[in-house]
Amino acid sequence: MSKSLLELTPVEAVACCSPVTREALSAQAAERIAPLVKAIADPVRLRLLSLVASHVDGEACVCDLNDAFELSQPTISHHLKLLHEAGLLEREKRGVWVYYRINDNALRDLATLLGGVTV
Repeated sequence: MSKSLLELTPVEAVACCSPVTREALSAQAAERIAPLVKAIADPVRLRLLSLVASHVDGEACVCDLNDAFELSQPTISHHLKLLHEAGLLEREKRGVWVYYRINDNALRDLATLLGGVTV
């Protein structure tokens, strides 16, 4: 059974859409993709995404990321949660810590949506 565009996650919606350079997005596609783009529009979240991606073994826990910011651990956790909910990060609980890893497919899909646009 296939999902309609309105039932897709933001990551799934990006994956199914043509790059914006080939044709305009539909209103429904834009509604579904906006949360993914919004998630990376925040400087803290964009930096967190980069820190997780570049961390040893491609994963990090909150304890690994706190020192990079002048923010509280709960604030960092909140931003990581938003990135996870958008589909950009995967997470795994190990004991008391939650480890985050980049969702490579989500980043690839986002790049596909943008169609390799260069300035």
